[in-house]
Amino acid sequence: MISNRKERKDMKSDVEELMPRLLPLESCDTEEYNSNEPPRNPQEYLRQVQREASLCPDVVVAQIDPKKLKKKQSVNVSITGCLAAPQGFSPSLKWQQQQVSRFSEVRQSVNKHRQHWKSQFLDDNVVMPKSEDEDGWKRFCLGENVCLDIQLKEEDKVNPGLDYVKTGFPPFLSIVSKLNQSTISAVLEYLMNWFEERDFVAQLGRWFYALLACLEKPLLPEAHSLIRQLARRCSAVRANLESKDDDCLSALNLMICIVARYFEQNDLADKE
Repeated sequence: MISNRKERKDMKSDVEELMPRLLPLESCDTEEYNSNEPPRNPQEYLRQVQREASLCPDVVVAQIDPKKLKKKQSVNVSITGCLAAPQGFSPSLKWQQQQVSRFSEVRQSVNKHRQHWKSQFLDDNVVMPKSEDEDGWKRFCLGENVCLDIQLKEEDKVNPGLDYVKTGFPPFLSIVSKLNQSTISAVLEYLMNWFEERDFVAQLGRWFYALLACLEKPLLPEAHSLIRQLARRCSAVRANLESKDDDCLSALNLMICIVARYFEQNDLADKE
């Protein structure tokens, strides 16, 4: 302990000796200089800086509130590939190339018009949840009917109307253009949490497509992990489809294609 104190004292002494050499000061009458008053000239300012520096502790320990730390800071990227598609369920290479080309055009259009749509006011009935509100975003994107598993009556299926609270808000450009990259990743994660435990629905596919179109390259680590998770989940759902005529097949293939081919996760790509 004595040795440590001596080292700290010597270190402080060295600093005090060094500062006058780096910041040479003219002699100043101590009676005229009052450290409690604002400096009146450069010499007094430098003296005040040296005095404040001498009062600083050698070691400072930050007081961190664990409650304010962001949860799930670690990002685990799985290298597990997609499940192979059943015979006849996977798309051709030509189809995949066409989808990548179209998706690239959509992204260019989104980037081109982002500032315009970002400046547009939303209708009064569009209340976007806060970034950290997972349940709020699930209801906003998918609607109460899907989130609460409400069975629609036959007449409601024929004429559902435009009650977006029940059916979910479509990913309009005026909405998604207002999301920053952090929020896009958060919403993608919320929808993936829902999708991991449930079947694919059309409204979910629309939002996945829109969020992928807004993701900026290079991807953040969280986004990179999420899109791989999306492709793997789509392949798992596809593997359980009973018919090639299932309405979900094309959308599932499209999600896998975009992640694998456009975002260059080649190990997840469907092979011919």
